[in-house]
Formats: sequence, structure tokens, C-alpha cells
Amino acid sequence: MIFKTTSRSTSRLRLAAFVAAPVLAFSVACGGGDDGGGTKSHGIADAPDTPTAAESAEPSEAGQPAKSAGKKTRPAGKSAFYDAQVTFVQCMRAKGDYPEFPDPKLSGYLDWDKVNELGSQPGRNQGIKAGKNNVCLPELQAVMAVEPERDQQKSFESMLAHAQCMRDNGVSRFTNPTMSGGNAIPGGDPNPASPVLDHESPAYKKAERACKPKLIDSVAGMQ
Repeated sequence: MIFKTTSRSTSRLRLAAFVAAPVLAFSVACGGGDDGGGTKSHGIADAPDTPTAAESAEPSEAGQPAKSAGKKTRPAGKSAFYDAQVTFVQCMRAKGDYPEFPDPKLSGYLDWDKVNELGSQPGRNQGIKAGKNNVCLPELQAVMAVEPERDQQKSFESMLAHAQCMRDNGVSRFTNPTMSGGNAIPGGDPNPASPVLDHESPAYKKAERACKPKLIDSVAGMQ
């Protein structure tokens, strides 16, 4: 998802992970889940524990009760991704000059509604990708390194449904996503270099609200 920092439309922060491009692109819209609920507080939420196996009991000795050997752990893949995202968010708050940077969703992806809202504030878009002076770039790279593999067909279908919904709701020039080299490429503005869609117009915002449910977590914020 590719973006510029000088216009509202490109401040939608399209992730470049789909085209294997710059590191500064948030691969956060970075976990392999689909739709995940966002946390409501501004504190970092704990990742949910998930049992990996049923608790087992060791044979009792000398009449003592059997010992429970089971232990709850988070799924390895999503756990690493979520934890890396939490570290990135903490960096953005502590060093990146965004103390109110939103929690990641439990799926591991960022809450793009809140990130975009924060980045749309006057003078606050330039550092929204990796913090002031890219101070959180190492943490962002760590997130990208452990992001679970994205289902490109599912991503394409989600973005296609979203694009159709946007047109059905009055944004007639909203373009479809495409597939290139097995990767889903976001649609949206027909000319991102010189945007023709007004993201601030009441009509666009209304369509955006109506079509938000069409995007799964892994592609939220891409188009």
C-alpha cells in the first residue's frame, strides 16, 4: 500500500506489502486473521491465551494428587506478530511523538480507522508511518518480518467487494483492485499521484462508513 504525505487521499496509508515495496509501508495493516475486534482502551491489550493441548496429568506418587502438566500459550505465529506490533505501538507512543497511537487489534493488525484519524490531524501525517524521524523503523521492520502470510485471493475478493460498494454508494470513480504476480494490488483513486477523489467530502465519508465492513483486517487501510 503506497502513500504520499501531502494529500488526504494518500494519507489513507496504502500498504506497500502487497507489491513487496518500501519498508516504510505499513505491513501492519500487519496476522493471518480476518476480522478482529479492536481494543477500547488506550492501554496495550494483552494477547489472548489459547491452549495448545489439553491439560494432562502425571501419575501420582505416594498417594499425592496427580499434577497438571498442561500450560496455556498463545498461537506461535499470531503471538509473535501481535507482540511485535505491541512493541511498535509502544515505540510510537514513547519515542515516535504519538502518545495516543491506537492499540493493535487482537488479530495483530493496526486499527486503521484510528490511525488514519490520527494521521489526518494538521501536521501529524508525516511521522505516522514510523514515528518522528523514523525512530520506530526497526520496530516496524520487526513487525513486517513476522507478519503471517496473507491470503492474496481472499485479500483481492475483500477489496473488490469494497470497491464495488464504494461505487454503489456514490463514489463512481473508485477503481477495482487488480492481481499482479499473484499479489493483490489495492484499487481506489484512479490517479493516486494526482488524486481525483475527495476523501473529505460528505459523500465519500458516507460511502466509507457504509463499506468499511467489506474489508478484512489484513487489507484495512489499503484502499
